[in-house]
Amino acid sequence: MKILIELTYYRPHTSGLTIYAERLATALAKRGHQVTVLTSQYDKTLPREEMMDGVRVVRVPVLLRISKGVIMPSFGRIATRMVKETDVLQLHLPQFDAAGLAVRGRRHKKPTVITYHCDLLMPKGIFNWFVNQVVHVMNRIAAFYTHRIVAYTQDYADHSPYLSSYKQKLEVINPPVVMPEIKAEAIERFRQEHNPHGNHPVIGMAARFATEKGVEVLLNAADEILRSYPDAEFWFAGPYENIIGEQQYFERLRPKIESLQKDGKWKFMGLLSPEVIAAFYPNLDILTIPSLNSTESFGLVQIEAMMNGVPVISANLPGVRQPVRRHEMGRVIPIGDSHALAQAVKEIMAEKKTYGDRKVGIRETYAPDTIAQKYEDLFARIQTEIQ
Repeated sequence: MKILIELTYYRPHTSGLTIYAERLATALAKRGHQVTVLTSQYDKTLPREEMMDGVRVVRVPVLLRISKGVIMPSFGRIATRMVKETDVLQLHLPQFDAAGLAVRGRRHKKPTVITYHCDLLMPKGIFNWFVNQVVHVMNRIAAFYTHRIVAYTQDYADHSPYLSSYKQKLEVINPPVVMPEIKAEAIERFRQEHNPHGNHPVIGMAARFATEKGVEVLLNAADEILRSYPDAEFWFAGPYENIIGEQQYFERLRPKIESLQKDGKWKFMGLLSPEVIAAFYPNLDILTIPSLNSTESFGLVQIEAMMNGVPVISANLPGVRQPVRRHEMGRVIPIGDSHALAQAVKEIMAEKKTYGDRKVGIRETYAPDTIAQKYEDLFARIQTEIQ
């Protein structure tokens, strides 16, 4: 089967959306499909076309960027040709260009599936409001022409203004999550490098440094946590410098971060490779997901942490709260509540539960090959319907 996957950003850009798309594309390629990713050349140094893990990646030149979106004058011509050459379309929303692909898919009778990652909420301002409205319209057009829309959880679908409008097209499929198997020696080396004394409680975040991630919720909880655990440290894994559209947010939080860094309590780990992130999680006592709004719909990193037996504190957001509830590994706290986060940290640290016996079942539930097979089945059902 020839499968065309389309999204605005792909590797080496890193976000939950791009990680999902990469894992699904790679899993489908391993199952013998010809997979092509159509995306933007958001960085001019990236090649226009290359093979990555068995997946063909085609990047369309960008004329200019509007907020986090891109304008690609040649996109329509390239997309038309590629749709004609493919068997199936898989589109990742929210984004501007998916509407055109969905229209082309319907016109050429190609099974078309949207994977909807989150609702779009732009920062305040007249310009951002206008951009938000334009993208909403394009997302609605894409939904009208697509055959199915995939959501991570029914919980998020029920509360999303977008997804709840298309219940007749809705499919719920777990996101693909995978962690490399690493040796105990690698985990110990990571500990020796970052926590050599081994007795400091470590509370982590794994995310882009972005407004919706609620970094300030953890920062504001830090003093209360440190009063109970003076040796505690906070580790942030993920890109944090020069994030598109997030510079002002970082500057706003910089004073508190630098204060904690001065005392050796806050560490930026940077963007970690899959092998290193697999050593990062086992060295945490708790992972936090203090997200603030519906631009976060699940939080793949909490599954990664649970695969390593690490409990999670997540915000009480639709979708985001599901992993903790489903696997009974952690606490769900009110949105934006730093005191509740600090209390949850103290409760989990006092419990000293062991969750390692649940790792195998979690890995199987979210295995990319399992998820790829569900997409295959969905494509086949749609193909039968439109013949």
